[in-house]
Amino acid sequence: MAQIRYVEGDATCPQAKGPKVIAHVCNDRGGWGKGFVLAVSRHWPEPEAAYRRWHRERARNDFGLGAVQVVQVRADIWVANMVGQHGVRTSRSSGPPIRYDAVRRCLHGLAAQAVRLEASVHMPRIGCGLAGGRWERVEPLVTAELTARGIPVTVYDKP
Repeated sequence: MAQIRYVEGDATCPQAKGPKVIAHVCNDRGGWGKGFVLAVSRHWPEPEAAYRRWHRERARNDFGLGAVQVVQVRADIWVANMVGQHGVRTSRSSGPPIRYDAVRRCLHGLAAQAVRLEASVHMPRIGCGLAGGRWERVEPLVTAELTARGIPVTVYDKP
């Protein structure tokens, strides 16, 4: 079984050879404009455009909690938009917007894509920023759905 590798750095600049998927958590309201997605958009316009289109056309596709959309941004890099957050945190929110079961389903779908692409997976500590999740709950999901299947995973912490 592969282990999660932790490094200091920027998840939008994956440190690996070969095909790579950059994974992050999105909300189910179509909002894109805070957190890690800003770094993604600074590098590539395609993931945001694809996510917005996916949300806009949700009556005719699989958009919703637990869904994952993989968008190619370079010959060897894809971005996985994973819907694992219900809404956004507000001052009136009763709890964090992360939905751990949705994150697990996203990671399960991501695993199939990573195997198909023969890709490693790169991410910040998904779901632990604006989604309000706790890494001690997310990490076991990453382990069960990705590394237990032999998919190399690198988690990036800002220096």
